[in-house]
Amino acid sequence: MKLLAIETSSEACSVALYLNGEVIEDYRLAPRQHGKLILQMVESVMAASNLKLADLDALAFGRGPGSFTGLRIAAGVIQGLAFGAELPVLPISALAAISLQAQDEFGGDYFFPAFDARLDEVYWGVYQSSDSAFVIPIVAEQVCSAEAVTVPEGISGIAIGSGWASHQELLLKRVGNKQVTQTVVDYLPRAGAIARLAVIDFEKGRAVSAEQAQPIYLRDKVAKTKIEQQADREQR
Repeated sequence: MKLLAIETSSEACSVALYLNGEVIEDYRLAPRQHGKLILQMVESVMAASNLKLADLDALAFGRGPGSFTGLRIAAGVIQGLAFGAELPVLPISALAAISLQAQDEFGGDYFFPAFDARLDEVYWGVYQSSDSAFVIPIVAEQVCSAEAVTVPEGISGIAIGSGWASHQELLLKRVGNKQVTQTVVDYLPRAGAIARLAVIDFEKGRAVSAEQAQPIYLRDKVAKTKIEQQADREQR
């Protein structure tokens, strides 16, 4: 299995090649440089492995949630590559990716990823460890206020992501101190984890065509007027 993955949903920009079980990754912390760097990084990783797009089985990208601009860049680049090479695409959750990364580094059974979504909200999900290459969502990814997150009773896990830095007090109040075993706020999704999750999805027949490779914003509207924002707060 040969697969190329990109991830640009956060301040980090990364590209990874999955080559029959081995992952080769170029990861850079480069805020607002994604559009300038990503194609260069793709070309560099492919050239270093002496591969062309035609040699690959599929492409993958971090579909979000995350930065609106970053998600548009990733989807646009992957669609362009996929159309040109006639390759299927695997859109992968960024929340699942950092959960897999935490599983690799810390172990554990459950993960509570949260990204700061602004507007006093977080992108939220809960994932369960499955095996060394996969995590299972047990609370569907969503955007909500920190006071509205949900965690199944009787489980404890690792808190990861920027949402825990921005809303730690409210999240801990909602989740419960005893259910959080460790907090890691500076975790960002990486293309290597996107690639590994994509291989599992590919084997399960979840690949889509280039035109179906769309980002997930979780909000109905990415930008809201001040009046709409105030109305949302009053309804909560």
